[in-house]
Amino acid sequence: YYTSIPGSCNFETQDQEWTTVCGLTQDPTDEFDWDISNSAVTGQMGPDTDHTPGKGQHFLYVNSSAQKEGNRARIITTKLFPASLGVCSVRFWFWMFASRQTGVLKVYTAGEHGMDILMWSSSRNEENKW
Repeated sequence: YYTSIPGSCNFETQDQEWTTVCGLTQDPTDEFDWDISNSAVTGQMGPDTDHTPGKGQHFLYVNSSAQKEGNRARIITTKLFPASLGVCSVRFWFWMFASRQTGVLKVYTAGEHGMDILMWSSSRNEENKW
């Protein structure tokens, strides 16, 4: 569900409409999509639980095992955040335990003229943890 912090979402939505609830959308120009799940679906290739203690159990994931190198799965925020210096911050948890099919997780901001600016990237975690 959505919390009081703008852009915040824990993916614990009853109706599986996480894109609407969380203010996200799938990029129609990418090659495959993000999905919502829990450890029961991702099995051996995913974490045992999400990063929150207690009742939380859902997270977004991509199954990269059937993808070709260079394929992208991309989600975009549906709400624009005003330009600022040091006011807005992005915080998220990720699990990318090493696999040959693991790609690169990247976070971009959209510039004033629609140009994507790479803000952060990671190719894998060395440990099986969030």
